[in-house]
Amino acid sequence: MQWNPLMMFLVPFPSAEAGAEHRQRARVYSYPERAVSRLSKIQQTEREVGGKQYLRLLSYNIQAGVDIRRYRQYVTQSWKHVLPHRERLENLNRIADILTRYDLVGLQEVDAGSLRSGFVDQTEYLAHRGNFPYWYQQVNRKLGKLAQHSNAFLSRMRPSVIVEHKLPGLPGRGALVAEFGRGKEALAVFILHLALGRRARQRQIGYISEVLEDYTHAVVMGDMNCGYDSDELRLLVKLANLHEPSCEMNTFPSWRPMRNLDHILVSSGLQVKNARVLDYTVSDHLPVSVDILLPDSLDLAA
Repeated sequence: MQWNPLMMFLVPFPSAEAGAEHRQRARVYSYPERAVSRLSKIQQTEREVGGKQYLRLLSYNIQAGVDIRRYRQYVTQSWKHVLPHRERLENLNRIADILTRYDLVGLQEVDAGSLRSGFVDQTEYLAHRGNFPYWYQQVNRKLGKLAQHSNAFLSRMRPSVIVEHKLPGLPGRGALVAEFGRGKEALAVFILHLALGRRARQRQIGYISEVLEDYTHAVVMGDMNCGYDSDELRLLVKLANLHEPSCEMNTFPSWRPMRNLDHILVSSGLQVKNARVLDYTVSDHLPVSVDILLPDSLDLAA
């Protein structure tokens, strides 16, 4: 787990409701109200459409700030995944520019501070550039000083609970869950980066489906490494009663999108507006965004 100045009050506690496997694989942290006293006041971020509140969400695989625009550059610019380069911060600034439009952002392939990023914690950097008062990162693959592969979220709302899950399969894959509100009416936002192999993805999706049983309102977003019509993603949609409003929009590779690897799935009780894939080629993936209308029973500030 990576700490940042906003997380100094996080207190670990056991999850009584989680199943046996969840307890073995999950680390749960509370986000107490007193942590807010260290933050500057921010305006209410929920917007309204026809009297209903809505939130703007974005999911983006940023490839640690490496800008790839041709297949051959995976070879000719492979050194950028190991060594620092001055264009990386410029790319992060361009990414931050688009993040400022959103209330909650899920990121994949973020570096937590290593040689290749110039020892810059990219989650914290983007949070500051995008004026997000709350952020958190889950380091899933630690390669010493060479690389720190992470999932991350940035938020304009204070999460009540944060859960880290280690996904089944080879080490290096995880799920980060941020809960907003309390009890069955809480909103749970999952940030995932699934495995490359189909068999490993199937195990991971089976695990995520079990975790989702604890939530009435959920958003699952990230780089799934498979299309919406794949057997494993169809299984997730069926088991967890999810749907995807942008299932036919391709996100990879960013310079000529031919595959829809990046997804935002929502539970049946959440209405979606303005689902889209953004033409923003700073990574080898394109970002995906949705606006979700919140049910009257969902109180994010609970």
